Amino acid sequence: MGLRPAKTCRTLEKTAWTRYSKKKPRKSYVKAMPHLSLLVYEMGSRKQPFDYTYNLIAEQDVQLRDNSLESARQAANKYLEKVIPNLYFFKVRVFPHNVIRENKMIAGAGADRLQKGMRLAYGRSTDRAARINTGQAVFTIHVAKANASHIEEAYRRAKCKMSGKFRMVQSPYVMNN
Repeated sequence: MGLRPAKTCRTLEKTAWTRYSKKKPRKSYVKAMPHLSLLVYEMGSRKQPFDYTYNLIAEQDVQLRDNSLESARQAANKYLEKVIPNLYFFKVRVFPHNVIRENKMIAGAGADRLQKGMRLAYGRSTDRAARINTGQAVFTIHVAKANASHIEEAYRRAKCKMSGKFRMVQSPYVMNN
């Protein structure tokens, strides 16, 4: 069985299950956390002289799974590494803390004798996702003025990998980002 489609878990209407305690595991709602696909949050070189900051801003509330964020990060970073190697700083601004639960159902003959339907349908934790609100930055790229033309293509490639609507916002570079 493969991964379920993103349309099944991209809205923020469902309950957020985030309680996982390392100090007191018995107090956790989530007993076992699914492994995380997104492991790298900062790429590029921080020591370059930058002129602009480009943010990818969400235009609607959306929940993105960690594999979607990782795919978008790889697509944008691979393009930037190819055209302007080490002349940018790329940062992922969201963390997939929300645990997605799924009550798996059996399909086929005799399935009614093997499962209980919606009785005790809390489900098992299957994946992790980031809950993103309108106006929140998902990715940030710092770049010099000479290389700024490549950022739009990098964000276009990243947007193809994620559900929802996003826009790019340019601002002058400030040291404390």
